Amino acid sequence: MEIQEGERDAAKLLQALGHIWNHIFSFMNSMTLKCVVELGIPDIIHNFGKPMPLSQLIRSLPIHSSKAGNIHRLMRIMIHSDFFSQHNVSENELEVEYTLTNASMLLLKDHPFSMTPLLHFELDPILTNPWHHLSTWFKNETPTSFETAHGMLFWDYVDRDPKLHRSFNEGMASDSQLITSVFIEKCKDMFNGLESLVDVGGGTGTMTKAIAESFPQLKCTVLDLPHVVSGLQGSENLNYVGGDMFKEIPPTDAILLKLWILHDWSDDECLKILKKCKEAIKSKGKEGKVIIIDMVMEEKKEDHKLVETQLFFDMLMMVVLTGKERNKKEWVKLITSAGFNDYKITQVLGLRSIIEIYP
Repeated sequence: MEIQEGERDAAKLLQALGHIWNHIFSFMNSMTLKCVVELGIPDIIHNFGKPMPLSQLIRSLPIHSSKAGNIHRLMRIMIHSDFFSQHNVSENELEVEYTLTNASMLLLKDHPFSMTPLLHFELDPILTNPWHHLSTWFKNETPTSFETAHGMLFWDYVDRDPKLHRSFNEGMASDSQLITSVFIEKCKDMFNGLESLVDVGGGTGTMTKAIAESFPQLKCTVLDLPHVVSGLQGSENLNYVGGDMFKEIPPTDAILLKLWILHDWSDDECLKILKKCKEAIKSKGKEGKVIIIDMVMEEKKEDHKLVETQLFFDMLMMVVLTGKERNKKEWVKLITSAGFNDYKITQVLGLRSIIEIYP
């Protein structure tokens, strides 16, 4: 009996050991993915036009000849992670053929919803270095681990680094492309009765441009910091305004706080933003509204991967910024504290939800 219990305990410990190793090495998933994109493998396979043999892939890659024998190892872990599919399996590994999956399609440089700019931004050493300072941050008074690592807040760093600023804008724009397409298709009725819309913190206006084109009767404005919108050209029903959302938002029928605006900020900062939003839509009365596209944390554990991704985003906000991801209870508290009387949450955008709030 004691032997059986000892064997069970040993089996549990070995399983726990494997679990720990898996977490220690999990950074390899993102680093190998970054390598695959930098080598251009998704585009090479896509341009080949049919399942691509390993031998042909090796000849097409800009690599040193001494590294050719390692490509199948790189592809093997990418197959395990569902970024490529493997065909024509044989004893001769050079005859193995690869095709893209839905995930790797989104890594093509020219794909309309390409995620490569966001990948390059999030995996930049400037963004990954603060994670090495996380335990130190817990012991000091700095607002974020980013500041612990770099000596300044994220937004200040972005303002001083043109390359990172450009990478940030490109990354945010790439994330907006697919969400914009789905949002406009599924939420057309959301704009009924509205004559004007202000996209607060709208960046270069990727989403607002699409809204303006789809709803020509809607007068759209992108509000962001002056240096962000400087030089950007509007259209007949789209214009750019430089300003600070913490100080003033132009009067409008509706406000859009799209992808990753409120989650960047603390509850106190979000309250200030939402109160400014309420002031801006007061002329529309009860018909005015604020449209938020952001994450509503799942409290049920039914979709482990979805919950894990949301937890990753929450940690990202803690390390890089002063914001956080919120569950429904936290959103409702924020909405009512800002003086709004009603809300509606619709989950149609994968990780993100649409939150409509009314005065």
